Amino acid sequence: MGTLQPPLSREKAWALLIKHNKDPFHLQHALTVEGVLKWYARELGFAGEEEFWGVAGLLHDVDFEEYPDEHCIKAQELLRAAGAGEDLIHAVCSHGYELTVDIKPEHLMEKVLYASDELTGLIWAAAIMRPSKSVKDMEVKSVKKKYRTLNFAAGCSRDVIEKGAAMLGWELDDLIGKTILAMRSCEDAVNAFMRGAGPGTSAAGA
Repeated sequence: MGTLQPPLSREKAWALLIKHNKDPFHLQHALTVEGVLKWYARELGFAGEEEFWGVAGLLHDVDFEEYPDEHCIKAQELLRAAGAGEDLIHAVCSHGYELTVDIKPEHLMEKVLYASDELTGLIWAAAIMRPSKSVKDMEVKSVKKKYRTLNFAAGCSRDVIEKGAAMLGWELDDLIGKTILAMRSCEDAVNAFMRGAGPGTSAAGA
């Protein structure tokens, strides 16, 4: 891949997402992963590609609500019909690698998405059990305690998280710590949006 440029504007990406997703949980997750990916872009030296990273995060589950049995398969059709380029299609669908598709994460952004997607779900599940209902006072050790309890957020695959950390060459604690920080960066914007803010172009981009 060369320099990644967003083939869909954030506005068009949001319109595509809400066309196929109505569940507030799915929309909140999409916005969270968007914000997380944008944070990682800045943190890892890809600030110039931040919008692409964000759009990929926003659309990563675009097909999941309507086509759960064709996840990352149907997405390819939906994205092409919306005018997405092959870079974005590869980026979105690679997080289903070895689960539903054989599209391997190659770019650093794709590896980050693969590693952090399931983890954001687990961290959020842990956060809402806290008095603060926030990731702002979350620590790695708290997440690790929940992580080791396999019936907690059982739908969040520990195998995928660990494979993602290995792809990145990071220790699990490092991945968890970074992802907590990334979620903190966008929590207020996501919460404000979900309380009824309009679909602005940077709802989770702070």
